[in-house]
Amino acid sequence: MSEFAGRVVFITGGASGIGAAAARAFAAQGARVVVGDVQPQLAEAVAREVNGLAVACNVRDDDEIAAAIAHTVHAYGALDIAINAAGIGGAEVRTADYPQPTWDAVIDVNLTGVFRCMRHQLPVMLAAGRGTIVNVASVAGLGGFPKHSAYAASKHGVVGLTRTAALEYGRRGIRINALCPGFTLTPMVQGMFDAGLPQEELTARVPMGRLASAEEMADTVLYLCSSASAFMSGHALAIDGGLTAG
Repeated sequence: MSEFAGRVVFITGGASGIGAAAARAFAAQGARVVVGDVQPQLAEAVAREVNGLAVACNVRDDDEIAAAIAHTVHAYGALDIAINAAGIGGAEVRTADYPQPTWDAVIDVNLTGVFRCMRHQLPVMLAAGRGTIVNVASVAGLGGFPKHSAYAASKHGVVGLTRTAALEYGRRGIRINALCPGFTLTPMVQGMFDAGLPQEELTARVPMGRLASAEEMADTVLYLCSSASAFMSGHALAIDGGLTAG
């Protein structure tokens, strides 16, 4: 029997991309999955697929996050694992030209949204004396990302938040790590291709010569939540085909 059998997993951004892939991966291991997303119809579709629960979860709305966590605990009696995967890309312009409203939105979703979620997830885990959180950051949180200043800043912030919380709660039985994906074929990256970026140009930047799949990222999320990584906390794990090796 899988160690995830019966575990309660709450996922933001669970309706698509890495979040949806993680929902499927955990469900395949017998976990009880809650799909949180700002897109209710897509969340419902994924929840039906994994025999789980869909909840409205706009990570810019603190009350909605609180309600989603409360609904999770009410429905399943626990919160064992939280995957904070909700995120947006923002604009593709140099820093001096970056529009302030877009900056504010990217920081609010990608960074403050993770903070809001953890603020409600941690008390439930503290009461239980255990828990695991994976925050989805990016390789853009480990280095510069030209023409994506808000995205890079937000993901650096997620890494810093992850490390700080891991130091604060490690003795309370809670592990917190960050997944730092490289270029992964998700709706966000597909949007870059639709906007005119040649896929070959992006692929050429990756030493392994290909993009990752969302399923590969989900496999790594499972690793970060498993006993195989039991002594790992506060780590920002790059899964990037060698992109950050140079």
